[in-house]
Amino acid sequence: MRLYLASSFIFPRSLQLRLFAVCFVGTHLPLAAFLVWAAATGRLDVLGAIVVIAATVLGMLIAVGGIYALLAPIDLAARALNDADDGEIAQVPQLSGGDLAARLLAGVNRAAGATAERMRKLSREANVDVLTGVLNRRGLLQQLDTLSEQETTGAVALVDMDHFKLVNDLLGHETGDRVLQDFAKVLAGTVRHTDLVARWGGEEFLVYFRGATEAQAQSVLMRIAERIRNEPLAHLGERPVTFSAGTTAASRGTLDEALRRADSALYEAKHRGRARILSNAELSC
Repeated sequence: MRLYLASSFIFPRSLQLRLFAVCFVGTHLPLAAFLVWAAATGRLDVLGAIVVIAATVLGMLIAVGGIYALLAPIDLAARALNDADDGEIAQVPQLSGGDLAARLLAGVNRAAGATAERMRKLSREANVDVLTGVLNRRGLLQQLDTLSEQETTGAVALVDMDHFKLVNDLLGHETGDRVLQDFAKVLAGTVRHTDLVARWGGEEFLVYFRGATEAQAQSVLMRIAERIRNEPLAHLGERPVTFSAGTTAASRGTLDEALRRADSALYEAKHRGRARILSNAELSC
């Protein structure tokens, strides 16, 4: 580092030329001393000196080209690191052998692989609910943002576990967490792979039924309700844990309004006694 810092005033923007300058001085100092001595003592052969100087110039050009070529892998690694986009490092060509350049490029590729995996992990953690393994609110909205308006036309359902506070209070938070996990598995395992399931908050889930009608969405939720009646997730006294849901038609462009309608339907379902699925159209009934 000392020589690097000491030589930084020479070609500060080019390591290649700085290396050449150091090598040039080191190798040509004896030649310069010999020419000065020969001239001072009258032993200088002019023709011989011209040949030597011409050969020196040619060697200098070869050295410059060679230095640039040999340092190309280092320049490539530096560009890959400096051009990292949002923390993602581009892969660089792998070199055989174990010299400095090969080790450097191998290190860049290892860093690129580790960074890519870390970014994927962070993306998953940012978009997936840690407890249940389904999407979180951010993940669902991000998924919808990648789709066109036509692709996201369908139905939305807000689903809420009934009396969930009692599950935690009477059965314990560990049981409450297990109930949420099991319910998320039932939801995700029953809907189509094109539908989106997200934990919307607390014990509330959102299901986006892509391309489905509200009636189809209700039919799926009824099957899920029947399943957890036959295979209860937990019991509160003699009663199995149930859920209520509100459904409505939706599209990506009208999601906020659809959520308000679904939330109103869910609230009414709770008000009418829970353990029921109510559509927005039924609110006036």
